[in-house]
Amino acid sequence: MKTNKLLHRVPGIRLSASEAAFLVRKADFLELAEAADAACRRKHADNMTTFHIDRNINYTNICMNRCTFCAFYRTREHPEAYVLTHEEIEKKVAEAIDMACTQVMLQGGINPDLGIDYYTDMFSRIKKKFGIRIHSLSPPEIVHIAEASGMTVGEVLKELIEAGLDSLPGGGAEILVDRVRKTVSPRKISSAKWLGVMKEAHKIGLKTTATMMIGTVETIEDRISHLQKIRDLQDKTLGFMSFILWTFQPGNTALGGKTVSSIEYLRMLSVSRLFLDNFQNIQGSWVTQGKDVGQISLSFGANDLGSIMIEENVVRAAGISHHITVDEMVDMIRKAGKVPAQRDTDFNILKVYNQH
Repeated sequence: MKTNKLLHRVPGIRLSASEAAFLVRKADFLELAEAADAACRRKHADNMTTFHIDRNINYTNICMNRCTFCAFYRTREHPEAYVLTHEEIEKKVAEAIDMACTQVMLQGGINPDLGIDYYTDMFSRIKKKFGIRIHSLSPPEIVHIAEASGMTVGEVLKELIEAGLDSLPGGGAEILVDRVRKTVSPRKISSAKWLGVMKEAHKIGLKTTATMMIGTVETIEDRISHLQKIRDLQDKTLGFMSFILWTFQPGNTALGGKTVSSIEYLRMLSVSRLFLDNFQNIQGSWVTQGKDVGQISLSFGANDLGSIMIEENVVRAAGISHHITVDEMVDMIRKAGKVPAQRDTDFNILKVYNQH
């Protein structure tokens, strides 16, 4: 294969899985960035980089999956185990609104003590009191609720939508290759079940995001297989709003290991932009990479920097904690030569910050 021909291919001719893996390994770093940036600009000619303001509320840290890459979960008997009451959750939502959040994302562990009533009550109370966007629960949580309640995934999703659920985040994907999942998260749902939840959500009009976590035991081919699976589903449904690549943080985890380098992260981000030609939005992960690499990601195919993260607990549990304000986010985007803009969950632009 010739790298130059792959990077400068006529738009519309897709990369194959083997070509994408070749680029991850062999492409010149800056040429790869240039190609990814050009692909991004074709989809976002306005040169805009978006972000939003939300709060992650982890309603419980009790989880029976006990994934080896996770530093956040606790067993039911652990002194740090908790389940938030509806009153505690509502207080956090009220604080989020005071801080100009446009959505809340409620996610938690796979807690065997919680049935569908906990979630429908939570969502309906939030909607009735606050009317804020609810972008919440991951496919593993949806499957758990369905199994615990004797319902189908479709039935659960419809009840949650009726209670107030607006969209579904892509958590729990990690790497959508079962050989990898059996090593890092053997109790978690299979790749087919994760994709099945997303397919069902898209079928009934529920938009979602897609994620990928790199840096555990997966190979480059595993990563590309993951991208292939979500690209194939997006071809059928167009239900994914964005793709979010993030890196495993080994601190305080049973799995341990080394952190993926920023260069490896940026290479994978660029190839994701090139390979996922049916995704409009690719997010840079300043939360795991820090502000500097988050800014650089805007030249490697990313057009979005996600949330300023009013609250984040999962990555923090692994010993990584980055913070940013709206002013810092706007300044960071401007200094990357982009036009900063605040968005909502559906990528509607709420405010454009003109260049000074």
